[in-house]
Parts: sequence; structure tokens; C-alpha cells
Amino acid sequence: MLTLKKKIEDQKSKQQGVTESRVSIRDSLLVKEVQEMELQLPRNNRVLFEDPNKLHSFTLSIVPDDGYWQGGRFKFHIEVPEDYNIVPPKVKCSTRIWHPNINEDGEVCLSLLRESSLDSMGWAPTRRLKDITWGLNSLFSDLLNFEDPLNVAAAEHYERDKESFVAKVKEYVQRYAKR
Repeated sequence: MLTLKKKIEDQKSKQQGVTESRVSIRDSLLVKEVQEMELQLPRNNRVLFEDPNKLHSFTLSIVPDDGYWQGGRFKFHIEVPEDYNIVPPKVKCSTRIWHPNINEDGEVCLSLLRESSLDSMGWAPTRRLKDITWGLNSLFSDLLNFEDPLNVAAAEHYERDKESFVAKVKEYVQRYAKR
């Protein structure tokens, strides 16, 4: 005979099973976007998922093949929040670097990572993970920006003495980013 208590317990267990098997919007987007990103990575980039079941947390490794940072390997930790794709992923450079757009704490200044931007170049739900990988890669070449720096000291160093700036970049590469 079914009792009310048994019926309630059955209903609770069914509800728990449903919530446990529900996939978040972020995770369903990431399944597609990670595949797309891996197929379209710049040749000098690699992606590492420490836990293949957590597509929302990974490391991007960039090895610039020319420019000031040539010869280094720079790692960026990318964390995709639950409310992705409304908000951008959080990116932090875990390799110490002397760069006008990356500060000493590893924070990255890249317009497409901004939630709101005056120049309409900030984050939009139409952007994808591959855009972030290409943007981070470009910080070592064509998106290098001394005009709107996050690391003001590095930008001023470049303006004041380019040779000394290049020497300090090379020193950082040797000390912190050697392959």
C-alpha cells in the first residue's frame, strides 16, 4: 500500500535526479565552443584542461614566434563563469611578464574581455572562446597597446627608453617564461 510518506520520498528522489542530470547553458555552449576553439587555435597556442570534465576551467599557453616576447611560453588561466555568454570569461596571466597590457598581478587588459566598453569592442554574447584565444595571442603582436596601458610603468618604460624596455622584457622571458 502506498502511503503519503512513501509518495513524497519518491517524488523528492525523482526531483533530485532531474536536477543532478540537468546541464547548464554554459556547459552546453562550452561543448561546442571548445571543439571550435581547438580546431581554430593559432599554431603557437595550446590548451590544457586539467580536468576534462570541467570545460569551464583551462589554461592557454602562448609561445610567440616573433616580437619582444619571442622565446617565452606564457600561460593564461581562463575561467568561464556560470552566466557565460552574457558575461565574459575571467582571464589571468599566470606567467610573470613585463607588458603594457598585463600587470604584475596577471590581470589582462583586452577590450573584448570588458563587460561594457565605450568603443563597442567589449564583450558581447556573440563572442566565442576562439575570439579570446586569438585576442590574447594578438597581445604579443598587433594588439600590443602602449596608448591605453594596464601596466603604466611598462608603457612609460617603453616611451622613455625602448632599448631598456626590450632588455627588461628579455630578462623576464629568461627568468619566468623560458620554454
